Amino acid sequence: MLIRRYGPLMRAYAARILGHGDGEADDAVQEAALQAWQRIDRVEDPDRVRSWLFRIAANKALDRLRRRHPHLDLEAVPDRADDRPVDEVVVARMQVDALARVVRDLPDAQRAVWVLREIGGSSYADIAEQTGLTVTAVRGLLARARQAVMTQMEGWR
Repeated sequence: MLIRRYGPLMRAYAARILGHGDGEADDAVQEAALQAWQRIDRVEDPDRVRSWLFRIAANKALDRLRRRHPHLDLEAVPDRADDRPVDEVVVARMQVDALARVVRDLPDAQRAVWVLREIGGSSYADIAEQTGLTVTAVRGLLARARQAVMTQMEGWR
């Protein structure tokens, strides 16, 4: 019943973290549903079931994000009609690759809040609820993550 109710929202949320595409969001939600089913007896506050489910889904999506290869396979990128010169396209792809490496190398907590905020667009309160952190901790982790990303990406400015 809970998964039927929240499943589509959890899938959309996982897709925001993972990017839309090859069904990884569906797999993450399926893994989250299985884990939730196995641990439903541990829920202490029924009013917080929604945030509990979304936290599990976010964690499963982040696990999948960590397992991805850190490089961009140029053969797998679909060709787009692009009026930009080839060298600009290559530089842009190199930037994305560099950013992926920088984000991959962040400490887990910093990477999680950075992905949820910068890619997922989640609010500080939502991130706090999903990760079990305080809003203050989320802000601190996000500030450190942003500083690390800016420092390491300085050469790309």
